[in-house]
Amino acid sequence: MSCANTKTESRYNQLSFTICMNMKTRYLTETAFTILMLGAATAAAFAFFYFGNKNVANITIIYTLALILTALYTSGYIFGIVSSLFCVIAVNYFFSYPYFRVNFYLDGYPVTFIGMLAISLITSTTTTALKRQRQAIAEREKALTEADREKLRANLLRAVSHDLRTPLTGIIGSSSSYLENYPELSEEERTELVANIKEDSQWLLNMVENLLTVTRINNNSENQVKKSPEIVEEVVSEAILRLRKRLPDIRIRVSMPNNFLMLSMDPTLIEQVLINLLENAFVHSGSREPIDLVIEDAPDFISFKVRDYGRGIDEKQLPYIFEGQQRTAESTDSHKGIGIGLSICKTIIQAHDGTITASNHPNGADFTFTLPKEKEDQDNV
Repeated sequence: MSCANTKTESRYNQLSFTICMNMKTRYLTETAFTILMLGAATAAAFAFFYFGNKNVANITIIYTLALILTALYTSGYIFGIVSSLFCVIAVNYFFSYPYFRVNFYLDGYPVTFIGMLAISLITSTTTTALKRQRQAIAEREKALTEADREKLRANLLRAVSHDLRTPLTGIIGSSSSYLENYPELSEEERTELVANIKEDSQWLLNMVENLLTVTRINNNSENQVKKSPEIVEEVVSEAILRLRKRLPDIRIRVSMPNNFLMLSMDPTLIEQVLINLLENAFVHSGSREPIDLVIEDAPDFISFKVRDYGRGIDEKQLPYIFEGQQRTAESTDSHKGIGIGLSICKTIIQAHDGTITASNHPNGADFTFTLPKEKEDQDNV
Protein backbone atom coordinates (compact mmCIF):
# COMPACT_ATOMS: atom_id res chain seq x y z
CA MET A 1 0.00 0.00 0.00
CA SER A 2 1.37 3.44 -0.92
CA CYS A 3 2.11 6.14 1.62
CA ALA A 4 -0.65 8.35 0.17
CA ASN A 5 -3.23 5.60 0.58
CA THR A 6 -2.07 5.02 4.16
CA LYS A 7 -2.49 8.70 4.99
CA THR A 8 -5.93 8.79 3.36
CA GLU A 9 -7.05 5.72 5.30
CA SER A 10 -5.67 7.20 8.52
CA ARG A 11 -7.59 10.45 7.97
CA TYR A 12 -10.75 8.50 7.17
CA ASN A 13 -10.39 6.44 10.35
CA GLN A 14 -9.76 9.56 12.40
CA LEU A 15 -12.81 11.26 10.89
CA SER A 16 -14.97 8.20 11.54
CA PHE A 17 -13.73 8.06 15.14
CA THR A 18 -14.55 11.75 15.63
CA ILE A 19 -18.06 11.30 14.22
CA CYS A 20 -18.67 8.28 16.44
CA MET A 21 -17.47 10.15 19.52
CA ASN A 22 -19.69 13.11 18.70
CA MET A 23 -22.71 10.84 18.25
CA LYS A 24 -21.93 9.02 21.49
CA THR A 25 -21.56 12.31 23.39
CA ARG A 26 -24.83 13.62 21.97
CA TYR A 27 -26.62 10.36 22.83
CA LEU A 28 -25.35 10.44 26.43
CA THR A 29 -26.27 14.11 26.77
CA GLU A 30 -29.79 13.56 25.47
CA THR A 31 -30.20 10.49 27.70
CA ALA A 32 -29.12 12.47 30.75
CA PHE A 33 -31.49 15.30 29.83
CA THR A 34 -34.41 12.88 29.39
CA ILE A 35 -33.74 11.25 32.78
CA LEU A 36 -33.43 14.68 34.38
CA MET A 37 -36.72 15.91 32.90
CA LEU A 38 -38.64 12.77 33.87
CA GLY A 39 -37.14 12.84 37.38
CA ALA A 40 -37.99 16.52 37.82
CA ALA A 41 -41.54 15.95 36.53
CA THR A 42 -42.01 13.02 38.92
CA ALA A 43 -40.72 15.05 41.88
CA ALA A 44 -43.00 17.98 40.98
CA ALA A 45 -45.95 15.63 40.54
CA PHE A 46 -45.35 14.04 43.97
CA ALA A 47 -45.14 17.45 45.62
CA PHE A 48 -48.27 18.64 43.86
CA PHE A 49 -50.22 15.41 44.47
CA TYR A 50 -49.41 14.75 48.13
CA PHE A 51 -49.22 18.35 49.34
CA GLY A 52 -51.87 19.89 47.13
CA ASN A 53 -54.77 18.95 44.92
CA LYS A 54 -54.95 15.20 44.23
CA ASN A 55 -56.21 15.65 40.72
CA VAL A 56 -54.70 13.18 38.24
CA ALA A 57 -55.46 15.53 35.37
CA ASN A 58 -53.01 18.09 36.80
CA ILE A 59 -50.34 15.39 37.15
CA THR A 60 -50.88 14.47 33.53
CA ILE A 61 -50.25 18.09 32.51
CA ILE A 62 -46.93 18.09 34.39
CA TYR A 63 -45.77 14.93 32.61
CA THR A 64 -47.02 16.26 29.28
CA LEU A 65 -44.88 19.38 29.73
CA ALA A 66 -41.82 17.23 30.51
CA LEU A 67 -42.64 15.13 27.45
CA ILE A 68 -42.79 18.18 25.17
CA LEU A 69 -39.50 19.58 26.52
CA THR A 70 -37.82 16.21 26.02
CA ALA A 71 -39.04 15.99 22.44
CA LEU A 72 -37.87 19.57 21.78
CA TYR A 73 -34.36 19.01 23.09
CA THR A 74 -33.65 15.48 21.85
CA SER A 75 -33.31 14.25 18.27
CA GLY A 76 -35.32 11.50 16.65
CA TYR A 77 -38.32 9.70 18.12
CA ILE A 78 -36.83 7.15 20.56
CA PHE A 79 -36.53 9.51 23.53
CA GLY A 80 -40.05 10.85 23.04
CA ILE A 81 -41.56 7.37 22.81
CA VAL A 82 -39.66 6.09 25.86
CA SER A 83 -40.69 9.22 27.79
CA SER A 84 -44.34 8.77 26.84
CA LEU A 85 -44.28 5.15 28.04
CA PHE A 86 -42.67 6.22 31.32
CA CYS A 87 -45.17 9.04 31.83
CA VAL A 88 -48.20 6.79 31.27
CA ILE A 89 -46.86 4.09 33.58
CA ALA A 90 -45.82 6.67 36.22
CA VAL A 91 -49.30 8.20 36.29
CA ASN A 92 -50.75 4.70 36.62
CA TYR A 93 -48.28 3.48 39.26
CA PHE A 94 -47.78 6.52 41.49
CA PHE A 95 -50.96 8.56 41.21
CA SER A 96 -53.82 6.15 40.42
CA TYR A 97 -55.60 4.04 43.01
CA PRO A 98 -54.46 1.52 44.11
CA TYR A 99 -51.19 3.45 44.56
CA PHE A 100 -47.78 1.90 43.76
CA ARG A 101 -49.40 -0.82 41.68
CA VAL A 102 -49.84 -1.02 37.92
CA ASN A 103 -53.47 -1.44 36.91
CA PHE A 104 -54.06 -1.54 33.17
CA TYR A 105 -57.81 -1.81 33.62
CA LEU A 106 -58.40 1.69 34.93
CA ASP A 107 -61.12 3.68 33.19
CA GLY A 108 -59.65 5.90 30.50
CA TYR A 109 -56.17 4.41 30.74
CA PRO A 110 -55.94 3.43 27.03
CA VAL A 111 -57.00 6.93 26.06
CA THR A 112 -54.29 8.46 28.28
CA PHE A 113 -51.68 6.09 26.86
CA ILE A 114 -52.64 6.80 23.26
CA GLY A 115 -52.87 10.55 23.94
CA MET A 116 -49.38 10.81 25.44
CA LEU A 117 -47.90 8.64 22.71
CA ALA A 118 -49.55 10.85 20.08
CA ILE A 119 -48.21 13.98 21.79
CA SER A 120 -44.66 12.59 21.79
CA LEU A 121 -44.84 11.55 18.13
CA ILE A 122 -46.36 14.83 16.95
CA THR A 123 -43.95 16.94 19.01
CA SER A 124 -40.93 14.90 17.91
CA THR A 125 -42.00 15.10 14.26
CA THR A 126 -42.59 18.85 14.49
CA THR A 127 -39.32 19.61 16.29
CA THR A 128 -37.34 17.39 13.92
CA ALA A 129 -38.84 19.25 10.97
CA LEU A 130 -38.06 22.60 12.61
CA LYS A 131 -34.47 21.55 13.32
CA ARG A 132 -34.01 20.45 9.71
CA GLN A 133 -35.56 23.71 8.53
CA ARG A 134 -33.20 25.73 10.75
CA GLN A 135 -30.26 23.72 9.46
CA ALA A 136 -31.35 24.30 5.87
CA ILE A 137 -31.72 28.04 6.53
CA ALA A 138 -28.28 28.16 8.16
CA GLU A 139 -26.73 26.34 5.20
CA ARG A 140 -28.52 28.66 2.79
CA GLU A 141 -27.27 31.74 4.65
CA LYS A 142 -23.76 30.30 4.65
CA ALA A 143 -24.00 29.67 0.90
CA LEU A 144 -25.27 33.24 0.34
CA THR A 145 -22.42 34.63 2.43
CA GLU A 146 -19.91 32.61 0.45
CA ALA A 147 -21.55 33.76 -2.79
CA ASP A 148 -21.23 37.39 -1.65
CA ARG A 149 -17.56 36.78 -0.88
CA GLU A 150 -17.00 35.24 -4.29
CA LYS A 151 -18.82 38.16 -5.92
CA LEU A 152 -16.63 40.59 -4.01
CA ARG A 153 -13.50 38.70 -5.06
CA ALA A 154 -14.63 38.74 -8.69
CA ASN A 155 -15.39 42.47 -8.54
CA LEU A 156 -12.02 43.14 -6.92
CA LEU A 157 -10.21 41.16 -9.60
CA ARG A 158 -12.04 43.06 -12.33
CA ALA A 159 -11.35 46.37 -10.62
CA VAL A 160 -7.68 45.58 -10.04
CA SER A 161 -7.15 44.41 -13.61
CA HIS A 162 -8.86 47.57 -14.86
CA ASP A 163 -7.36 50.09 -12.47
CA LEU A 164 -3.80 48.76 -12.52
CA ARG A 165 -3.41 49.35 -16.24
CA THR A 166 -3.87 53.13 -16.20
CA PRO A 167 -1.33 54.08 -13.50
CA LEU A 168 1.19 51.44 -14.60
CA THR A 169 0.92 52.59 -18.21
CA GLY A 170 1.39 56.17 -17.03
CA ILE A 171 4.43 55.28 -14.92
CA ILE A 172 6.04 53.28 -17.73
CA GLY A 173 5.29 56.00 -20.30
CA SER A 174 6.58 58.86 -18.13
CA SER A 175 9.71 57.01 -17.05
CA SER A 176 10.47 55.94 -20.65
CA SER A 177 10.07 59.51 -21.89
CA TYR A 178 12.28 60.76 -19.07
CA LEU A 179 15.06 58.25 -19.83
CA GLU A 180 14.93 58.33 -23.63
CA ASN A 181 14.47 62.07 -24.11
CA TYR A 182 16.33 63.42 -21.09
CA PRO A 183 18.77 65.69 -23.05
CA GLU A 184 15.97 67.28 -25.11
CA LEU A 185 13.61 67.86 -22.18
CA SER A 186 13.40 71.16 -20.37
CA GLU A 187 13.57 71.32 -16.58
CA GLU A 188 9.84 72.01 -16.45
CA GLU A 189 9.05 68.96 -18.62
CA ARG A 190 11.28 66.72 -16.48
CA THR A 191 9.57 67.95 -13.32
CA GLU A 192 6.16 67.27 -14.85
CA LEU A 193 7.12 63.69 -15.79
CA VAL A 194 8.47 62.99 -12.30
CA ALA A 195 5.32 64.51 -10.78
CA ASN A 196 3.17 62.21 -12.94
CA ILE A 197 5.17 59.19 -11.81
CA LYS A 198 4.77 60.26 -8.17
CA GLU A 199 1.02 60.78 -8.55
CA ASP A 200 0.47 57.37 -10.15
CA SER A 201 2.72 55.70 -7.56
CA GLN A 202 0.76 57.25 -4.71
CA TRP A 203 -2.47 56.08 -6.26
CA LEU A 204 -1.10 52.54 -6.53
CA LEU A 205 -0.03 52.70 -2.88
CA ASN A 206 -3.56 53.74 -1.93
CA MET A 207 -4.99 50.82 -3.88
CA VAL A 208 -2.62 48.39 -2.14
CA GLU A 209 -3.81 49.76 1.23
CA ASN A 210 -7.38 49.13 0.14
CA LEU A 211 -6.57 45.57 -0.91
CA LEU A 212 -4.87 44.90 2.42
CA THR A 213 -7.94 46.28 4.17
CA VAL A 214 -10.38 43.96 2.41
CA THR A 215 -8.02 41.02 2.93
CA ARG A 216 -7.96 41.80 6.64
CA ILE A 217 -11.77 41.71 6.76
CA ASN A 218 -12.13 38.54 4.69
CA ASN A 219 -9.63 36.70 6.89
CA ASN A 220 -11.83 37.29 9.94
CA SER A 221 -14.54 34.78 10.74
CA GLU A 222 -17.90 35.70 9.23
CA ASN A 223 -16.50 38.99 7.90
CA GLN A 224 -16.79 40.56 11.35
CA VAL A 225 -14.44 43.26 12.63
CA LYS A 226 -13.09 43.93 16.10
CA LYS A 227 -14.90 46.98 17.45
CA SER A 228 -13.98 49.24 20.32
CA PRO A 229 -15.60 52.45 21.61
CA GLU A 230 -14.03 55.37 19.75
CA ILE A 231 -14.54 59.14 19.78
CA VAL A 232 -16.03 60.05 16.40
CA GLU A 233 -14.30 63.44 16.23
CA GLU A 234 -10.86 61.85 16.70
CA VAL A 235 -11.47 59.26 13.96
CA VAL A 236 -12.62 61.98 11.54
CA SER A 237 -9.65 64.22 12.37
CA GLU A 238 -7.16 61.40 11.85
CA ALA A 239 -8.71 60.52 8.47
CA ILE A 240 -8.52 64.14 7.29
CA LEU A 241 -4.91 64.48 8.46
CA ARG A 242 -3.90 61.34 6.59
CA LEU A 243 -5.70 62.50 3.44
CA ARG A 244 -4.16 65.97 3.48
CA LYS A 245 -0.69 64.44 3.44
CA ARG A 246 -1.65 62.90 0.11
CA LEU A 247 -3.80 65.76 -1.21
CA PRO A 248 -2.56 69.05 0.27
CA ASP A 249 -5.01 71.12 -1.84
CA ILE A 250 -8.17 69.40 -0.63
CA ARG A 251 -10.63 71.56 1.33
CA ILE A 252 -13.10 69.92 3.70
CA ARG A 253 -15.88 71.49 5.77
CA VAL A 254 -16.87 69.34 8.74
CA SER A 255 -20.27 69.73 10.35
CA MET A 256 -21.13 67.65 13.40
CA PRO A 257 -23.15 67.94 16.63
CA ASN A 258 -21.65 69.74 19.59
CA ASN A 259 -22.42 66.85 21.92
CA PHE A 260 -19.84 64.14 22.62
CA LEU A 261 -20.15 61.21 20.18
CA MET A 262 -18.81 57.75 21.04
CA LEU A 263 -19.29 54.83 18.67
CA SER A 264 -18.09 51.22 18.56
CA MET A 265 -16.01 50.67 15.41
CA ASP A 266 -12.69 49.63 14.00
CA PRO A 267 -11.14 53.12 13.73
CA THR A 268 -8.56 52.21 11.08
CA LEU A 269 -11.20 50.78 8.77
CA ILE A 270 -13.62 53.68 9.19
CA GLU A 271 -10.75 56.11 8.55
CA GLN A 272 -10.13 54.23 5.31
CA VAL A 273 -13.80 54.64 4.32
CA LEU A 274 -13.68 58.40 4.99
CA ILE A 275 -10.42 58.74 3.07
CA ASN A 276 -11.78 56.83 0.07
CA LEU A 277 -15.01 58.85 -0.08
CA LEU A 278 -13.32 62.23 0.42
CA GLU A 279 -10.60 61.43 -2.11
CA ASN A 280 -13.19 60.30 -4.68
CA ALA A 281 -15.13 63.53 -4.14
CA PHE A 282 -11.98 65.58 -4.69
CA VAL A 283 -10.64 63.64 -7.68
CA HIS A 284 -13.79 62.67 -9.57
CA SER A 285 -16.23 65.51 -8.97
CA GLY A 286 -14.46 67.89 -11.36
CA SER A 287 -14.88 70.71 -8.83
CA ARG A 288 -12.53 72.43 -6.43
CA GLU A 289 -15.32 73.63 -4.17
CA PRO A 290 -14.90 72.58 -0.53
CA ILE A 291 -16.25 69.11 0.24
CA ASP A 292 -18.82 68.86 3.03
CA LEU A 293 -18.55 66.11 5.62
CA VAL A 294 -21.82 66.15 7.59
CA ILE A 295 -22.13 63.95 10.70
CA GLU A 296 -25.57 63.51 12.25
CA ASP A 297 -26.57 61.80 15.47
CA ALA A 298 -29.73 59.66 15.32
CA PRO A 299 -31.22 57.58 18.14
CA ASP A 300 -30.00 54.23 16.76
CA PHE A 301 -27.10 55.20 14.49
CA ILE A 302 -24.67 57.91 13.43
CA SER A 303 -24.61 58.94 9.78
CA PHE A 304 -21.67 60.32 7.79
CA LYS A 305 -22.41 62.19 4.56
CA VAL A 306 -19.74 63.23 2.05
CA ARG A 307 -21.14 65.86 -0.34
CA ASP A 308 -19.31 67.33 -3.32
CA TYR A 309 -20.38 70.12 -5.68
CA GLY A 310 -19.32 68.75 -9.04
CA ARG A 311 -20.67 66.83 -11.99
CA GLY A 312 -22.51 64.16 -9.99
CA ILE A 313 -22.78 60.48 -10.81
CA ASP A 314 -24.03 59.02 -14.08
CA GLU A 315 -27.57 57.79 -13.36
CA LYS A 316 -26.83 54.56 -15.28
CA GLN A 317 -23.84 53.92 -13.03
CA LEU A 318 -25.60 54.55 -9.70
CA PRO A 319 -27.02 51.00 -9.22
CA TYR A 320 -23.53 49.52 -9.71
CA ILE A 321 -21.41 52.21 -8.06
CA PHE A 322 -20.26 49.96 -5.21
CA GLU A 323 -19.38 46.97 -7.41
CA GLY A 324 -15.96 48.34 -8.26
CA GLN A 325 -16.45 48.42 -12.01
CA GLN A 326 -17.65 50.82 -14.68
CA ARG A 327 -20.91 49.69 -16.31
CA THR A 328 -21.23 52.58 -18.73
CA ALA A 329 -18.90 52.98 -21.67
CA GLU A 330 -18.89 56.76 -21.67
CA SER A 331 -17.41 58.76 -18.83
CA THR A 332 -16.72 62.44 -18.45
CA ASP A 333 -14.13 61.74 -15.77
CA SER A 334 -10.60 62.03 -17.14
CA HIS A 335 -9.07 60.59 -13.97
CA LYS A 336 -8.65 56.94 -13.17
CA GLY A 337 -11.87 55.07 -12.42
CA ILE A 338 -13.33 54.84 -8.96
CA GLY A 339 -12.19 51.21 -8.97
CA ILE A 340 -12.06 49.19 -5.81
CA GLY A 341 -12.32 52.14 -3.42
CA LEU A 342 -16.12 52.05 -3.14
CA SER A 343 -16.14 48.25 -3.03
CA ILE A 344 -13.86 48.45 -0.02
CA CYS A 345 -16.13 51.04 1.59
CA LYS A 346 -19.16 48.79 1.17
CA THR A 347 -17.30 45.79 2.57
CA ILE A 348 -16.13 47.72 5.64
CA ILE A 349 -19.54 49.25 6.38
CA GLN A 350 -21.34 45.92 5.97
CA ALA A 351 -18.81 44.32 8.32
CA HIS A 352 -19.88 46.98 10.85
CA ASP A 353 -23.58 46.11 10.24
CA GLY A 354 -24.11 49.53 8.69
CA THR A 355 -25.42 50.82 5.37
CA ILE A 356 -23.89 52.88 2.57
CA THR A 357 -25.67 54.65 -0.29
CA ALA A 358 -24.89 56.97 -3.18
CA SER A 359 -27.15 59.59 -4.74
CA ASN A 360 -27.13 62.85 -6.66
CA HIS A 361 -28.27 66.26 -5.47
CA PRO A 362 -28.86 69.31 -7.70
CA ASN A 363 -25.22 70.44 -7.42
CA GLY A 364 -23.25 67.21 -7.17
CA ALA A 365 -23.17 63.83 -5.44
CA ASP A 366 -23.75 62.48 -1.95
CA PHE A 367 -22.23 59.39 -0.36
CA THR A 368 -23.78 58.48 2.99
CA PHE A 369 -22.97 55.66 5.36
CA THR A 370 -24.41 54.83 8.76
CA LEU A 371 -22.93 52.98 11.72
CA PRO A 372 -25.33 51.46 14.27
CA LYS A 373 -25.12 52.33 17.92
CA GLU A 374 -24.62 49.51 20.37
CA LYS A 375 -25.76 49.45 23.98
CA GLU A 376 -22.38 50.54 25.35
CA ASP A 377 -22.37 53.45 22.90
CA GLN A 378 -25.69 54.74 24.26
CA ASP A 379 -24.47 54.23 27.83
CA ASN A 380 -21.36 56.33 27.12
CA VAL A 381 -23.34 59.30 25.80
